[in-house]
Amino acid sequence: MSGSTGGTGTKADGRVERGNQTRRLVLGRTMDIASVEGLDGLSLGRIATELSLSKSGVFALFGSKEELQLATVRAAVSVFSHRVVTPLRDVPPGIVRVRELCGNWLAYSSERVFAGGCFFYAVSAEFDARTGPVHDAVAGARHDWAVYVERTLSEACATGEFVADLDAEQVAFEVIALMEAANAHSVLFDDPRAYDRAERGITARLRAVATDRGREALDAA
Repeated sequence: MSGSTGGTGTKADGRVERGNQTRRLVLGRTMDIASVEGLDGLSLGRIATELSLSKSGVFALFGSKEELQLATVRAAVSVFSHRVVTPLRDVPPGIVRVRELCGNWLAYSSERVFAGGCFFYAVSAEFDARTGPVHDAVAGARHDWAVYVERTLSEACATGEFVADLDAEQVAFEVIALMEAANAHSVLFDDPRAYDRAERGITARLRAVATDRGREALDAA
C-alpha cells in the first residue's frame, strides 16, 4: 500500500512540476509581449499557438484572459524586484543606496530585461484610464514602487546624508520621472544616451538635497 501511495504521489508531483514549468514558459512570453504590445495583446489561444501548447492546457493554468493578464503583472513584479531591489539587500541606508537603486532601474530598462523596455511604463499607459482588476494590479505595482523609493530616501535622510526637511515624496516623483523619460526616449528613438542623461540628472537632484556628508558619500562611491 505504501508503495502504491508513493507512486501516486510521484506522479502527482511530476504533473505539478510540469504545470509549473509550463506556467513559467507562458509568463516569460507574455511579459515580453505585454511590454511591447500591451496586456490586451495577450490571449490564451495566441500563447498556446506560439509556444506549441494545447489551448486547453493553457486554459487550465489561467482560466481566462484576465487571469492571464493578472498573472503576467504578478510575474513582472517578481522579475522587477529581483533585478532592481534585491541587489541592494547588503547596501546600507544612505544616499549611495538611493543612487544605486536608480542605477539598477536604469540598467533594468537599458538591458531590455523586458523586450519593450520597462514593463510597467508600457502597461500603465494602456490601463491608466480604465477600471477593473488589471488596472488595480498595475496601479498597485506602481504605487508600491513609488513608496519604496520614498522610503529609501527617508531612510537616507535619517542617516544625515540628506537635508532634514527633505520632501521624499517630491524627490521620488522627480527621479522616477527622469528614469521613465529615459526609458521612453530610448525605446522610441533607439537612443541609449538617454540613460546617461537620466543618471546625470538624478545625481544632480540628489546632490541638491544632500548634506555635506551626503555629497562626500556620493563622491567617495
